Amino acid sequence: MGLSGGLRELVLYGMASALALGVDWGLLLLLTRFGVNYLVASATGFASGIGVTYLLSVSVVFRHRPIVDRRREFIGFFGVGLAGLALTQGLMALWVEMFRMSPGLAKIPTAGIVFVFNFAVRRALLFRAPTAVQP
Repeated sequence: MGLSGGLRELVLYGMASALALGVDWGLLLLLTRFGVNYLVASATGFASGIGVTYLLSVSVVFRHRPIVDRRREFIGFFGVGLAGLALTQGLMALWVEMFRMSPGLAKIPTAGIVFVFNFAVRRALLFRAPTAVQP
């Protein structure tokens, strides 16, 4: 038996996000190892992850794409990503500066919170299924 539309999308988005997180986290660790500031490294990794997530979201995850103009769709997707980046940066600074966590460890709770935020907002604003009209 198949998954319902919303659950199917959540599972697939989770898988796409896991791949994007691998790119994001890998760049964070690599760049900080080479002396790049952790916030710059975090932003670079996050931006790369947005690209991976967008490509998988529009090709595999979301069946409904009500925004016909793909440029507007991408701009909306990227805009949500920028909000997610702001949330990421704030959380990374909180965990690293206030709680003295390493950047790699700080990425764990940050990724979970930002995943929920990004999925909920993107699905609600960009990829919502049409609603059934009640007679």
